[in-house]
Amino acid sequence: MHLNKKGVVVAAFGTSYPTALGAILNIYSKVKSAFPKVDVRLAFTSSIIRGIWHKRANDRLFKKEHPEIPEGIYHIKSPLALLADMSDEGYRTIAVQPLQVTDGEEYQDLVNVVDALVSIRTLQLKNKPFRCIVLGRPLLGRAGVYKGDGTYHEDLKAVAVALKPDVEFAVKKHAALVYMGHGNEHRSTGLYYELQEELRSMYPKVKIFVGTVEGHPTLDNVVSALKSQHVRKVVLKPLMVVAGDHANNDMAGNDKDSWKMVMKRAGIRVIPVIKGLGSMGSIANIYVQHLKDAIKWAGLSF
Repeated sequence: MHLNKKGVVVAAFGTSYPTALGAILNIYSKVKSAFPKVDVRLAFTSSIIRGIWHKRANDRLFKKEHPEIPEGIYHIKSPLALLADMSDEGYRTIAVQPLQVTDGEEYQDLVNVVDALVSIRTLQLKNKPFRCIVLGRPLLGRAGVYKGDGTYHEDLKAVAVALKPDVEFAVKKHAALVYMGHGNEHRSTGLYYELQEELRSMYPKVKIFVGTVEGHPTLDNVVSALKSQHVRKVVLKPLMVVAGDHANNDMAGNDKDSWKMVMKRAGIRVIPVIKGLGSMGSIANIYVQHLKDAIKWAGLSF
């Protein structure tokens, strides 16, 4: 067996929604097209999501109703398990591209997994499970200075450019544009505020707002801003790779606490767009570029 093969892993949080899965598969397909000579595999970081798909593997009715689901999704593995499999198969140099939006908890957990694996020492090099694992950065970049002195500011600008179709749709509807990001309760990164300002600077003719499900800016912050600017109609879209549970329920659901319903009670007409960022070719291309950067900066070629 050849013991220094190269491979690529696309690591998504995952989704249990069949309609949302296409966003992940779109990015996965883009990565495969960008690296046609390399084995590219998909992993889900969420154990809950993996468990749901594993149960569906034996659900004949579900499979019959969803022939579009690739068989591999029913047996999807975690990044750690997938990397272990690849090591057994002789892969020693691997590039991992996370599909997280920010460098929050999920991304940091993946960083720790990769660091732990590459830190394994053996008496003989041939027995080392991995020679090198490189990790791409999330959509909105990561903390620190990149190779060549770049920073996350360039990533924010690239994302703002990629979101132009959303802005154009809002213009067509004569509405403001509101994004619902995930956020987190552990720490505030300020990235959502910065992206909001970047979008406003790039598209000054459209009123744009960014809020989060967890942390800041909150829904209350967004609604207060909408009221103060006398906004009466908004296009509401998830700032997430997939339009799964958060998009369908927290954002566009009919429960009284959903973003849609809260805004409606504030006298604002809402046009929900149940579409994840990953379904946009422009966003998928950014993830591909981040993977290419990680490989280049490590001095590797795939």
